[in-house]
Amino acid sequence: MPNPDFDAEALYRKLSESVKAGLEQAENVAIVGIYSGGAWLAERLAAEMNLGARLGFIDVSFYRDDYAAKGLHAEVKPTQIPFEVEGATILLVDDVLYTGRTTRAAINELFDYGRPAKIQLAALVDRGGRELPIAADFVAHTVALPAEQHLVLDRADDGRFSLTVDHA
Repeated sequence: MPNPDFDAEALYRKLSESVKAGLEQAENVAIVGIYSGGAWLAERLAAEMNLGARLGFIDVSFYRDDYAAKGLHAEVKPTQIPFEVEGATILLVDDVLYTGRTTRAAINELFDYGRPAKIQLAALVDRGGRELPIAADFVAHTVALPAEQHLVLDRADDGRFSLTVDHA
Protein backbone atom coordinates (compact mmCIF):
# COMPACT_ATOMS: atom_id res chain seq x y z
CA MET A 1 0.00 0.00 0.00
CA PRO A 2 1.50 3.36 -1.00
CA ASN A 3 2.61 5.61 1.82
CA PRO A 4 0.91 9.03 1.49
CA ASP A 5 4.25 10.65 2.38
CA PHE A 6 5.74 9.16 -0.78
CA ASP A 7 3.91 10.61 -3.74
CA ALA A 8 6.30 9.20 -6.33
CA GLU A 9 4.97 11.40 -9.13
CA ALA A 10 5.45 14.57 -7.05
CA LEU A 11 8.94 13.39 -6.08
CA TYR A 12 9.75 12.70 -9.73
CA ARG A 13 8.65 16.22 -10.75
CA LYS A 14 10.87 17.70 -8.04
CA LEU A 15 13.83 15.58 -9.16
CA SER A 16 13.23 16.43 -12.83
CA GLU A 17 13.18 20.18 -12.16
CA SER A 18 16.38 19.95 -10.12
CA VAL A 19 18.18 17.88 -12.77
CA LYS A 20 17.13 20.16 -15.64
CA ALA A 21 18.28 23.27 -13.77
CA GLY A 22 21.53 21.62 -12.67
CA LEU A 23 22.46 20.39 -16.14
CA GLU A 24 21.33 23.49 -18.04
CA GLN A 25 24.90 24.66 -18.76
CA ALA A 26 26.47 21.19 -19.01
CA GLU A 27 27.90 19.96 -22.30
CA ASN A 28 27.88 16.51 -23.86
CA VAL A 29 25.24 15.21 -21.42
CA ALA A 30 24.17 11.58 -21.38
CA ILE A 31 21.87 9.76 -18.97
CA VAL A 32 22.47 6.28 -17.57
CA GLY A 33 19.80 4.57 -15.48
CA ILE A 34 20.57 1.76 -13.05
CA TYR A 35 18.15 -1.15 -13.49
CA SER A 36 15.34 -1.23 -12.72
CA GLY A 37 13.93 1.81 -10.93
CA GLY A 38 16.74 4.09 -12.03
CA ALA A 39 16.26 2.95 -15.62
CA TRP A 40 12.58 3.91 -15.50
CA LEU A 41 13.43 7.35 -14.09
CA ALA A 42 16.21 7.82 -16.66
CA GLU A 43 13.85 6.96 -19.53
CA ARG A 44 11.42 9.66 -18.49
CA LEU A 45 14.17 12.22 -17.84
CA ALA A 46 15.77 11.53 -21.23
CA ALA A 47 12.42 11.97 -22.98
CA GLU A 48 11.79 15.30 -21.21
CA MET A 49 15.31 16.54 -21.96
CA ASN A 50 15.36 15.30 -25.59
CA LEU A 51 18.29 13.01 -24.82
CA GLY A 52 16.81 9.75 -26.10
CA ALA A 53 19.85 9.07 -28.28
CA ARG A 54 22.11 9.62 -25.25
CA LEU A 55 20.28 7.26 -22.90
CA GLY A 56 21.88 4.14 -21.50
CA PHE A 57 21.13 1.47 -18.94
CA ILE A 58 23.41 -0.35 -16.56
CA ASP A 59 23.09 -3.55 -14.56
CA VAL A 60 25.67 -3.61 -11.77
CA SER A 61 25.13 -7.24 -10.71
CA PHE A 62 28.64 -8.39 -11.69
CA TYR A 63 30.31 -5.25 -10.35
CA ARG A 64 28.99 -5.32 -6.79
CA ASP A 65 31.55 -5.95 -4.07
CA ASP A 66 29.03 -8.20 -2.32
CA TYR A 67 28.37 -10.32 -5.44
CA ALA A 68 29.75 -13.48 -3.80
CA ALA A 69 27.48 -13.09 -0.78
CA LYS A 70 24.32 -11.96 -2.62
CA GLY A 71 24.58 -13.86 -5.89
CA LEU A 72 22.70 -12.78 -8.99
CA HIS A 73 19.18 -11.42 -9.23
CA ALA A 74 16.79 -13.58 -11.19
CA GLU A 75 16.71 -11.01 -13.98
CA VAL A 76 20.16 -9.79 -14.96
CA LYS A 77 19.68 -7.32 -17.80
CA PRO A 78 22.31 -6.38 -20.35
CA THR A 79 24.09 -3.09 -19.91
CA GLN A 80 23.38 -0.79 -22.87
CA ILE A 81 25.61 2.23 -23.42
CA PRO A 82 24.92 3.32 -27.04
CA PHE A 83 26.98 6.53 -26.90
CA GLU A 84 30.60 7.53 -26.31
CA VAL A 85 31.30 7.71 -22.56
CA GLU A 86 34.74 9.26 -23.03
CA GLY A 87 34.50 12.96 -22.18
CA ALA A 88 30.74 12.91 -21.53
CA THR A 89 28.89 14.46 -18.61
CA ILE A 90 27.02 11.43 -17.28
CA LEU A 91 23.89 11.72 -15.19
CA LEU A 92 23.73 8.42 -13.30
CA VAL A 93 20.17 7.77 -12.12
CA ASP A 94 18.99 5.46 -9.35
CA ASP A 95 15.68 5.23 -7.53
CA VAL A 96 16.94 4.86 -3.95
CA LEU A 97 20.37 5.80 -2.59
CA TYR A 98 21.21 3.73 0.47
CA THR A 99 24.65 2.24 1.22
CA GLY A 100 26.35 3.65 -1.88
CA ARG A 101 27.49 0.22 -3.07
CA THR A 102 25.25 0.18 -6.15
CA THR A 103 26.50 3.63 -7.15
CA ARG A 104 30.13 2.57 -6.69
CA ALA A 105 29.53 -0.52 -8.83
CA ALA A 106 27.85 1.57 -11.54
CA ILE A 107 30.76 4.01 -11.65
CA ASN A 108 33.22 1.11 -11.94
CA GLU A 109 31.23 -0.31 -14.84
CA LEU A 110 30.96 3.08 -16.58
CA PHE A 111 34.76 3.38 -16.57
CA ASP A 112 34.93 0.13 -18.55
CA TYR A 113 33.30 2.12 -21.38
CA GLY A 114 35.57 5.16 -21.16
CA ARG A 115 36.49 8.04 -18.90
CA PRO A 116 33.64 10.53 -18.53
CA ALA A 117 34.41 14.21 -17.98
CA LYS A 118 32.04 14.16 -15.02
CA ILE A 119 29.53 11.85 -13.34
CA GLN A 120 26.63 13.31 -11.40
CA LEU A 121 24.19 11.22 -9.38
CA ALA A 122 20.42 11.69 -9.26
CA ALA A 123 18.26 9.69 -6.85
CA LEU A 124 14.55 9.88 -6.22
CA VAL A 125 15.06 9.15 -2.50
CA ASP A 126 18.11 9.19 -0.23
CA ARG A 127 17.43 6.94 2.75
CA GLY A 128 20.78 7.47 4.49
CA GLY A 129 22.74 4.53 5.88
CA ARG A 130 25.80 5.15 3.73
CA GLU A 131 28.66 2.66 3.92
CA LEU A 132 30.70 4.50 1.28
CA PRO A 133 31.34 8.26 0.90
CA ILE A 134 28.83 8.81 -1.90
CA ALA A 135 26.29 11.62 -2.14
CA ALA A 136 23.66 12.49 -4.73
CA ASP A 137 23.97 15.73 -6.67
CA PHE A 138 20.20 15.72 -7.20
CA VAL A 139 17.71 14.15 -4.79
CA ALA A 140 13.97 14.66 -4.43
CA HIS A 141 13.51 13.45 -0.85
CA THR A 142 15.54 12.30 2.13
CA VAL A 143 14.09 9.87 4.65
CA ALA A 144 15.43 7.68 7.46
CA LEU A 145 14.14 4.11 7.52
CA PRO A 146 15.03 1.14 9.71
CA ALA A 147 17.38 -1.34 8.01
CA GLU A 148 14.62 -3.96 7.69
CA GLN A 149 12.49 -1.63 5.59
CA HIS A 150 13.08 -1.06 1.88
CA LEU A 151 11.70 1.47 -0.56
CA VAL A 152 10.32 -0.05 -3.74
CA LEU A 153 9.66 1.99 -6.87
CA ASP A 154 7.06 0.58 -9.25
CA ARG A 155 5.95 1.72 -12.68
CA ALA A 156 2.38 1.17 -13.80
CA ASP A 157 1.42 0.29 -17.37
CA ASP A 158 0.63 3.96 -18.00
CA GLY A 159 4.15 4.95 -16.88
CA ARG A 160 3.15 6.47 -13.54
CA PHE A 161 5.42 5.80 -10.58
CA SER A 162 4.47 4.58 -7.12
CA LEU A 163 6.76 4.25 -4.12
CA THR A 164 6.06 1.83 -1.28
CA VAL A 165 7.77 0.70 1.89
CA ASP A 166 8.47 -3.02 1.98
CA HIS A 167 8.86 -4.60 5.40
CA ALA A 168 11.36 -7.37 4.67
